[in-house]
Amino acid sequence: MSRVLSGMRPTGPLHLGHLLGALENWIHLQNTHECFFMVADLHALMGEYEDPREIEKNSIAMVIDWLASGIDPEKSTIFIQSQIPEHAELALILGMLTPLGWLERNPTYKEQLREIKGRDLTTYGFLGYPVLQAADILLYKADQVPVGEDQLAHLELAREIVRRFKRLYKKDFFPEPTALLTKEARILGTDRRKMSKSYGNAIHLSDAPEAARKKVQSMITDPARVKASDPGHPDACNVYSYYKIFSDDAEVKAVYDWCAGAKKGCTDCKKTFAEILVETLKPIHERRAKIAADPAFVGKILKKGRARAEAVARETMGQVKELLHLAK
Repeated sequence: MSRVLSGMRPTGPLHLGHLLGALENWIHLQNTHECFFMVADLHALMGEYEDPREIEKNSIAMVIDWLASGIDPEKSTIFIQSQIPEHAELALILGMLTPLGWLERNPTYKEQLREIKGRDLTTYGFLGYPVLQAADILLYKADQVPVGEDQLAHLELAREIVRRFKRLYKKDFFPEPTALLTKEARILGTDRRKMSKSYGNAIHLSDAPEAARKKVQSMITDPARVKASDPGHPDACNVYSYYKIFSDDAEVKAVYDWCAGAKKGCTDCKKTFAEILVETLKPIHERRAKIAADPAFVGKILKKGRARAEAVARETMGQVKELLHLAK
């Protein structure tokens, strides 16, 4: 059975984009692969090092979101990155043999330095975080990694590090991980920008029904449709894009006809969709309530996941140290 490693940074509540872009894929993979799902809190520290107070709280909240969404701890290993010190240890070793030019040419590094404002990211940790990502993958000798197209450059760097390691130490030690391309979540925030906590435009998996309804009511619709009697342009409407994700073909067609034929106003259309969304999130909320009823539940899962991840990580690092003639 192929082994998969994937993770998320605990930087805030998970939203619909996480559900559609990663979690639904993870839920499928846990039935067909040996899965390690990691709370990447060291990666979160990379951007939040000036004020890390929320990282631990966000880590637990994120695990609750995973479990409520359908990640099964009986099928998957769920763990927190910083509790496995071998991640940092292997990253340090891999950093010794990774040419600086490989990191500087990383397109994501250059892009984020330009785009992210208000934080100083000219740090060693930010430049070197693809090496930590490589260590995350290689520590568990993962064969496959679920990634979006924007992460392919990072995965290719991990593959280059594997090849360099093999050349230097004359041993085919780490498998070259291959990409499991994840379909990008085609869902925008309530304001039509990318769904993100930093924009305040996200519908969170943990939102209570009334909060979700209010967010749907705030969504931007067809700006050219001033009155309910004006024919609308569904393809210009953000609410219609949500219908296409969460409704069946017959309902999508009906909504198109309502809008284009001015048979229903935007407010009523939003109300109808809000109930569809609330119903979609209902199973997640029900599982969340069960988890909340047992405060020790998440801790038990993380303890079990840590033990499993620790065993694999220690074995790999022992082999690496032996190969590199380091003291064990």
